[in-house]
Amino acid sequence: MLLSFIGHPEIFPVFFTTKTQEIFNCRADEDVTEENCFKLIKKEDIIQDLKTRATISDFHPVKKVVLEYPGEELLVVFDAKFQYGQNFYFVASEEAKENLLKPPETAEEKEEEKEEEREETLEVHPYKPPVHKPWVSLGSEKEVEEESVKSTVAKIKYMISRVRRKFGAPITFTDMNASHVRDGYVECTSYQDKTFSIKKLEKDVGIQIVPKVREASTQTKWTYQKNAATQYFPRQLSNEEESLSSEKLKEFITSVHLRMEIALQQNEIMNAFFDDWKALAEDESSCGCKPDVCLKAYQAFTDLRYLKERIISCICWHPTIYGIIAVSAREQLSYEEQVNLSDKSLLQQSVILFWSFFDPIHPQLMLECPDDIYCFQFSPSDPNIIAGGCINGQVVLWDISQHEKKLQNAKPVADGIKPSLMQVQQSSTEPPLVRYCAISSIQYSHKKPVTDIHWLPNYFEGNQLGATFENRAGICVQLVTCSPDCLILFWDIPATKLPEQPSSEKVKEQEIFHMPPAVPDTSKHLDVCWKPLIKINLRESDANTEYGPVRISLRELRYHYKTSEKVQSLTTLEAPAKESPYTEMSTSSSKKLKGLENISTEFFVGTEDGEIVYSVWKMEIDNDSAKPVSQKHTQKYSIHAEMINTLQRSPFFKEIVLSIGGRDFAIWKEGVTNGPILQSSCSAGRYTVGQWSLTRPGVFFIGRDDGNIDIWDLLKKTHEPSHFQNISESMITFISPWIASPKQNFLAVSDDLGVLHVLEICQTLSHSSRNEHADVLDYFEREVKYLKHCEQEFQ
Repeated sequence: MLLSFIGHPEIFPVFFTTKTQEIFNCRADEDVTEENCFKLIKKEDIIQDLKTRATISDFHPVKKVVLEYPGEELLVVFDAKFQYGQNFYFVASEEAKENLLKPPETAEEKEEEKEEEREETLEVHPYKPPVHKPWVSLGSEKEVEEESVKSTVAKIKYMISRVRRKFGAPITFTDMNASHVRDGYVECTSYQDKTFSIKKLEKDVGIQIVPKVREASTQTKWTYQKNAATQYFPRQLSNEEESLSSEKLKEFITSVHLRMEIALQQNEIMNAFFDDWKALAEDESSCGCKPDVCLKAYQAFTDLRYLKERIISCICWHPTIYGIIAVSAREQLSYEEQVNLSDKSLLQQSVILFWSFFDPIHPQLMLECPDDIYCFQFSPSDPNIIAGGCINGQVVLWDISQHEKKLQNAKPVADGIKPSLMQVQQSSTEPPLVRYCAISSIQYSHKKPVTDIHWLPNYFEGNQLGATFENRAGICVQLVTCSPDCLILFWDIPATKLPEQPSSEKVKEQEIFHMPPAVPDTSKHLDVCWKPLIKINLRESDANTEYGPVRISLRELRYHYKTSEKVQSLTTLEAPAKESPYTEMSTSSSKKLKGLENISTEFFVGTEDGEIVYSVWKMEIDNDSAKPVSQKHTQKYSIHAEMINTLQRSPFFKEIVLSIGGRDFAIWKEGVTNGPILQSSCSAGRYTVGQWSLTRPGVFFIGRDDGNIDIWDLLKKTHEPSHFQNISESMITFISPWIASPKQNFLAVSDDLGVLHVLEICQTLSHSSRNEHADVLDYFEREVKYLKHCEQEFQ
């Protein structure tokens, strides 16, 4: 089927060979050119060519169009620029042929001809330039000025947010008695608002030019001169005063001789111009760096495979092996996205990486995770046992006892000796991947991410009612976790060697418990079916109030603040072939254990709404259902405007708690119900994380979203940080201090770019003064007294 050119149905492009051009006398650039491109060919000649050359003829593709052409001559046009795709094209209609041969006059040409005719008929008038006339105001500009709307109030941008669960909640108004207000009188006095004051557009003002006048004064009071005393006669010495050999003079010189000799000797051996006042302050240059650089870069770690475009969520130093640090990472999602996408599918494998100071390029060990890990902790009694909390709400356990030697071999034989060639070759290979040995049941786990996890101390354990009993095994066997799903869960890690069971029970157990492949058998009875021991619900049933805990602080959780003495004692132990203590422990009933009454069951909780809640984990027996229920929460404080990201007790004072959220921080003392004993002002940047110093009682570090770290020293300043230092270009996500030795302290800092910075703390911030502990304690006591005094004044 023959198709004409799109948009021009009367035009048919054809390709003329050299033979065809010679037959019809239309040779390119000779018979026809770009300027003279038209050629008329008789229809009979074309038909004769079709009969003679048949299919070889160039007109054969358009044979039907040629035979149906009504005219006697066809117009062939030379297409020099290949506008229609071939070197020639012919026109298949008479009207189009006439338009091409004799194009009609355009509208512009006709308009030009008409204008020429008009110019011939019209008379020619001389040109007169316009005359400038003064503008006469008729009041229009005043009307425009009066009708125009001008904004005189500076615009203020507000951002109002509300918790999603409170959308559509009913609003209740309450009455207030006059007795509740001081003096029993409530008054709303009128005041003048400058924002709505009327401004005068015109005002008559008289101006008069006067010379400049300047007033000057001094602090010296001028008085006229006068003689204070007049002496008329010269003063003459008596004979006794002139005599140098008097007895009084000899006695005086003899009495002061020894003192003058000592004074002259001291001037020779001591600098008389030494400033003792400046010497009272500590030498800031003793840290070996500039005064404004208190954290010196020591090492940096990153991994392009597992940490690329991910946020480091948690950092933990190995309790016993020098230079080993573990980190976990999660995807770069906001907190709301983490809650909403907690059940998402993993696009990248989640692991916990172990790094060593002696090989900053290759990880030493990797722990496989079922989902992104938000937090994890080493067991204080056995560092080979690690517990972690996932974003999907599950709790995971790992056992790295089989890889302990590898982590220890990463350390050189002595300080200053480089690792051997064999060690470097081993580190260059892929690190071993350790699978988890136990994971909690999804049905009984948290419904939202596990945001905080802690091991309970090894000297007590709790039962289902929250009562505390002695721990005879001497190892940590319980965990506590919290999540924004309003739950705080206590997990019990029972014995891994279960008592003998009948054969029928063993068969049922094998059917119930499913073990993933290649998972160690150390805690196989915990896998998939691990349930919490205690469940504390922070939802108030009567008031329909929910608290989403993201941080928890128990009074007894102070094990990971021990000094390096315990670390050094643990490193001296040599037990390479010893099994984990969890495999030797047997379950015991809490009825046979001795109850402990002096263990505090109170705890602080930081919520996602910025609230601090103080409660107890001990359960109560409901009178109606006879079931254990959590007690009502005694105290609640709304101090922070954003989510609490840090809630940590002081390593030196177990009653002092640091809370950080939004743009401020607060220091609390357990037992003081009036509020925080110290609250900071609003900072320029958002605080993201904080940690107490492990060596100085009054020092703590706070990370910000602009990559800076604020160092607060309460003995120097309480209204602003004593030092601040830039660490990264992005937000600080986690901070973890570590005491390597009495003379070496480190601070691990991570950012949301997946980079781990290890910084060495200068001696000024790591070595405490002689009375610093007592001075900081005295400062806290003064703040408590001041808070109580203020409360009494306003009552």
